[in-house]
Amino acid sequence: MIEPQAPAPPGSAQSWDGRGGTGGDADSPVRLPVRQDTGRFLVLAGVFVCAACGLVYELELVALATYLMGDSVTQASVVLSVMVFAMGLGSLAAKRLRRHAAAGFGAVEATLALVGGCSAMALYAVFAWTGDWGGVWANGPRCLLVAFSLATGLLIGAEVPLLMELIQRIRRQDAGGAIADLSAADYVGALVGGLAFPFLLLPFLGQLTGALITGAVNAVVGGALVLGLFRQDLTRRARRLLVAANVCVLVILATAAVLVDDFERAARHAMYGPDVRVAVQTDVQEVLLTGGRDGRPLNLFLDGRLRVSGRDELRYHEALVHPAMYGPHARVLVLGGGDGLAVREVLRHTGVHRVDVVELDAGVVRLARRDPALSALNAHALDDPRVRVTAADAFDWLRGAPATAYDVVVSDLPHPGITASTKLYSQEFYGLARRVLAPRGRLTVHGGAVASRPRDFWTVDATLRAAGLRTAAYRTRGRQAGFAAGPDRAPADTAHADRDWGFVLAARHVPAPRLDPSGPHPRTLTGATLAADARAAERTRVPGLPPSTLVHPRYAG
Repeated sequence: MIEPQAPAPPGSAQSWDGRGGTGGDADSPVRLPVRQDTGRFLVLAGVFVCAACGLVYELELVALATYLMGDSVTQASVVLSVMVFAMGLGSLAAKRLRRHAAAGFGAVEATLALVGGCSAMALYAVFAWTGDWGGVWANGPRCLLVAFSLATGLLIGAEVPLLMELIQRIRRQDAGGAIADLSAADYVGALVGGLAFPFLLLPFLGQLTGALITGAVNAVVGGALVLGLFRQDLTRRARRLLVAANVCVLVILATAAVLVDDFERAARHAMYGPDVRVAVQTDVQEVLLTGGRDGRPLNLFLDGRLRVSGRDELRYHEALVHPAMYGPHARVLVLGGGDGLAVREVLRHTGVHRVDVVELDAGVVRLARRDPALSALNAHALDDPRVRVTAADAFDWLRGAPATAYDVVVSDLPHPGITASTKLYSQEFYGLARRVLAPRGRLTVHGGAVASRPRDFWTVDATLRAAGLRTAAYRTRGRQAGFAAGPDRAPADTAHADRDWGFVLAARHVPAPRLDPSGPHPRTLTGATLAADARAAERTRVPGLPPSTLVHPRYAG
């Protein structure tokens, strides 16, 4: 609890906590090179910038952890809780530095600029080159994430007590008023940093360069504030050390910024092999293609997860599409599937008049149309005049879709355990999908792996049933480890990935997975194997699972 204090008489030497004294850095009046009001404004401006940089570091750690390690809820919770805890420890530790507030603040900002600016590259490097070591280092990247969160939080927490001491030494103010001024500058700075990260730094600079530039800004502002306003509080040796420290930090950050492109290419090669052809950051995710030339199979990675494997995609897409096409199929809706591979299988059936594709990432659609290897793999399906592609969130799009408009709905979406996908496997989502189905329409859903994640798979089944649909489950086996794997990201060649894919066929009537005898003949699927795969999936059933909803998601990360 902060006790109210009366303003000190003019000329008195008193620190912000009310203790009098005549000696030491904390208790002596400051001789400023500018007017007091200007000095206070500059300190508050420094608070603003430091707060913006601090929030960028937090968001960058959350984003990079989610991108590298999977489930965003878990990673965000770990990063933010550890950082807030560390900020409290940092505030307590800063009490020992208050008598040397200027020197302490300068050292804290230089260290924070180095730690925060380099954290993204360090995490990316550890994940790329050591993420597949296993053994005692199996959780090494996660441990490093906690270490960076702890160090960054400690340094951010140390800022406020030191800044409070500095601003009070410029002009004495009651504690409540000083805290209000500092808090206002801090919160506004956090707002700017929070908006700058997703709308400026991430899309235009990327995570690595954005973190490095943020660190440079942090170092420049912290050093300028101390050396410009409070240089008289520092000994000559302290000034030289602070200048040298900031120069070293800026040289390190600048060198890293110059080498960042080479570093990213080397890290990608370490994770995906030397055959990376395309690597783009769309508005939604990182899209990466390997292979597809000289007889090498094409692989498509979305945010590090192997989404399409040229060796196995035919097994997956034939099992996803063909059982649902038995019956009327003039009007087909594909949710996801921006790679065009599910659409390719749909168009093999005669009698298809229209295919609507709803894909969140327009960048994936552009790549599927323009990349020679991917467009050849999907047989240029997205350029068929019967196909109409809409770049939209599937949930939002279904809310405005006409009722009973489709004979077949194909849900080709990422794993339900990925936090961003959870709402697309909810009871509410399937209720919307049911509304757009014709009376004899069918919905087929990719539900993840049956063997290694049976609870997730059968939760999809329970959720479809809760939405008023009848269901039939089946699976198909794969050869390529890593394709359509779970929610965690892992290097392609060492992924402890699932080698089967589970599907649920749903309708208002009782559906039965079967192939249309008058339709095309799949190359990897027969009626007999489909029936056997349905029996194999049924043997893994987990009874009594509750459905997943928007407010209570049930899928494991």
